[in-house]
Formats: sequence, C-alpha cells, structure tokens
Amino acid sequence: MKINLYYFVLFYVFIYAGNAVYGTFLPVYFQDIGFTSLQIGTLLSLGPLVAILAQPIWGAFGDKAKIKNHILYVLLAGSGLSMLLYPLSEQFAFLLFMMCVFTFFQTSIFAISDTITLEVLDRNKSQNYGLIRMGGTFGFAMMSIAFGIIAQDHIKSMFAVYAVIMVVCFLLVLRFPKIEGHQSKGRKMSVTVLFRNRKLMLYLGINFVLQITLGYYYAFFPIYFKELGGDNLLLGWSMVISSMSEIPFLLFANKIFQRVKIPYILLVAAAATAVRWYLFSVIDSPYWALPVQALHGLIFIVLTVTMATFINQEVPKELKASGQTFNGLLNLGAARIIGSFVGGIATYSFGMRNVFMYNSVVALLCMAVFAVIFWKVREPAVSR
Repeated sequence: MKINLYYFVLFYVFIYAGNAVYGTFLPVYFQDIGFTSLQIGTLLSLGPLVAILAQPIWGAFGDKAKIKNHILYVLLAGSGLSMLLYPLSEQFAFLLFMMCVFTFFQTSIFAISDTITLEVLDRNKSQNYGLIRMGGTFGFAMMSIAFGIIAQDHIKSMFAVYAVIMVVCFLLVLRFPKIEGHQSKGRKMSVTVLFRNRKLMLYLGINFVLQITLGYYYAFFPIYFKELGGDNLLLGWSMVISSMSEIPFLLFANKIFQRVKIPYILLVAAAATAVRWYLFSVIDSPYWALPVQALHGLIFIVLTVTMATFINQEVPKELKASGQTFNGLLNLGAARIIGSFVGGIATYSFGMRNVFMYNSVVALLCMAVFAVIFWKVREPAVSR
C-alpha cells in the first residue's frame, strides 16, 4: 500500500516548531521572571534527569505495544496538557515539578516518532528520511521567527502556542499507518543486546560527549545572546540561521552515508563543534553570532540523523524503539543534565564566555581521543 509521506513531513514541521517555542524561549522566560543562571541550570537539568528514567520506559512500551502509534498519542497528549500548567505559578518549586512532568512525556516523542517513520520508510523501500526530517528544519526556522516576534511582548503565550501545536501533531499521527511493536508477539529480546554492539557503543560515546556541550548551548545560548545585546526577534533569526544550515546535510544525507564512513562523519561534527564554541567565546556582538550559527548544520543534525539511521539499520527489529529511546536517554537525558546543570554551576563561577571556551576544549579532546580509537579499531569494527 502506498503511504502518503506528506503527513510525516507535516508532523516534523509542527513537532520541531514546538521545539523552537519551548527549547529557545523557555530559558528566556525563566530569566524574565527573575531566576539566576544557577536556578535556570537546575530547572533545565532536572527535566533531563526524569528523561533518563522515562526513555527506557517508553522504549519498552513501544517495542511491546500492539501498535507503537498509541504510545506516540500518549506522549503528545501528555506534553501538550502539562505545558498548559506552567503559567499557574512562578514559584521555583512548582516549575521544578512541572519540568519533571513535562519532560516525562516530551523527550521520548522524537525517538518514538523516528522509530515509526523509519520503519514506514523501510516498509516502502524509501530513503526519504532526510527529506522528511527537513520538514522539522523548516518548522523550527519558521517558528523561531514567528514566535521571536510574539515573544517581544508576549513571551508567556508560549505555553498555549505549544499546546496547540501538540494538538495538530496528534491529528497528523492519526493519519500515520499503524506500526506494530515487534515484541507484542513472537520472540522476545533483552535490551542488553544493545550493550554488546561494540560499534553502537562507540558511536554513542562520541555523540554523548558532543551532546553535553550542545546541552549547555541549548540552556544558555539564548541568555548569552541577550547579554551580548540581542533581543528576542534577533534571537529568533539566529535560530533560523542554525536551522536552515541543516538543509545541505539533509538533502545529501543518503549519498554521504553511502560514500563516507560513519566515524569520519562524527569526527567532522566534533571539529565543527570545537570551532563553534571557540568562536562564541570570543565574539562581542550578537551580529557576529549569526554567521557562527551556520556551523549548527555540521553538528546537531549530523549527529541526530546519523545515529537514528545507524540504529534503525543496526539494531534488531525487536529493539528498534528501545534503541532509539536509549540514544535519546543519553542525548536528551544524561547529556542535557550535565550540560545544563554543571554548565549552570560553571557559568555562575566563570561566566558564559569562559564556559563556551571550555566546551571548545572538551570537543577538541573528544575528537582527538575518538580519532585514535577509531583508528585502532577501524577494521572491521567501524567499517561499513
């Protein structure tokens, strides 16, 4: 049966539009209501701590559910409803609790939706994941601008806007073909199989370190940008640049995967990460930050698509949801905790400019260490 992939494209447009609202402007909201960098770092790190617990739960539910789509329904509904509760109070303890509730649902959306999308593409022998994921790039870019304008005077409207977006996503998922959980019947498989895959663990390792530095960026770049003199509208434009920079990789991802080995792709991402954080540490104007944002297209999207595609190809079908959510556990959970919480402490002690420099050093060391590891195990462990 021919599958209409337009519903998937639209889903990615809206789900990443929601991410632009939440991920970009929530730290700004926290700053506007008077929280310190240490409090903001704590708020943004506790959510990912819950994600560490939630990701394996939702992954297991996805693999064992009769229909994986039902799990996605729950995640979207839970995210939208919990977001509406944020404005009820500006008390730190209440917002800490809400971060936990919201993150319990929100962080697994991407892993479960990627699992469903990639399985649908496999079923139809299509290699359009990069093009479908590009919908997310455009959605993020458009909403960064649109809500950047709104946030100038009405930043609290982010909660209602996000909830509406989740309703749209829910309606789009209703149009997805049903994808079964492969452990709902047939043979069972333990998640420990994932840990015995040496290649997978190696790739997750370099990804994890780089995602720690990205965790700091997502938590504190909006605040840093405003300290440089930028306003919410210019912040939105900076996010547009970062988002649109993903397009070249998404357009040519399949050809790149066919011609370039994954270790080299990951090392390029590490090099771009080191350069980007170094440049952030030396600029003194929000306008200089705009061209630097173009390096985002060599980092986040490369890591995200590379790992999602590799897991879909490498992991047994019985563990596809668990594999994607385990990747999310590390990158949206543990890495974000370290990046935001430890980053908040470091920012309080050394300032954001210096912490970006430290992140550059971390990325550079990561590239060097894993380059040596990849070289030593290049045959046959990391060949494709």
